[in-house]
Amino acid sequence: MQSNSKSNVSSASAHVQGVNATAGGLVKATLGAAIAAGAILTFVWLPAEYGIDPTGVGNVLGLTEMGNIKEQLLAEADADAAAAQMTQTGVLDLTGSEMNLKLDAIQSQLTAIAASVGATSITADKPAAEPAEKAVSASQPEPVASVTAWRDEVDYTLDPGEGIELKLTMDEGATAEFEWSANGSILNHDTHGDSTWQSTSYEKGRSVPEQTGQLVAAFTGNHGWFWRNRTDDPVELTLRTRGEYSEMVLP
Repeated sequence: MQSNSKSNVSSASAHVQGVNATAGGLVKATLGAAIAAGAILTFVWLPAEYGIDPTGVGNVLGLTEMGNIKEQLLAEADADAAAAQMTQTGVLDLTGSEMNLKLDAIQSQLTAIAASVGATSITADKPAAEPAEKAVSASQPEPVASVTAWRDEVDYTLDPGEGIELKLTMDEGATAEFEWSANGSILNHDTHGDSTWQSTSYEKGRSVPEQTGQLVAAFTGNHGWFWRNRTDDPVELTLRTRGEYSEMVLP
């Protein structure tokens, strides 16, 4: 009986919760846990939390877009907090031009952060006081439609707090011209691109009334805009596009 008891104790001490208690067994268990944690970090946590998807699995599972939206919402929340802080410290006494300078500084910081992670800038022109093209008189011939006409035009009404995403399917290096307007109001926007294996942010804007410019695709995939209405009233969004893209991806 004593011999059997010692044998059972020896057998139990050789295993800890199903893991071989030898040095080799503990090392294998530790390595297995580390590999599992690394896989969860790479395939799930980074795409879902930060939009970082080195393997492309997060994009297939829809986690990368979730992470991108979280990052955008965090940036908007930081900007709102900064604006509230400025209000509490007496920024309401600033003139309109000084307030614009403060907001421009915040936007410049956000753009610099995007550039540091490999973002590609786009060319955006501020709206001019006068139309860029001269009016065509009744006696002059109409411009050729294929040169001046917009290829696609869409309109959406965004309720307070509502967002929408519209993109163009483009090949790497392709150029698309665009023009969007909040029709007398303002919108926050994030111009970005994504594919199965990568994503990038071109530009972010806060309280922007309208924008025209060119979008150059950094890689083959979908490239476009995400807008959010941060006002207290509905905003009508109008987007016009033309150029080198195969289709417009609608929500």
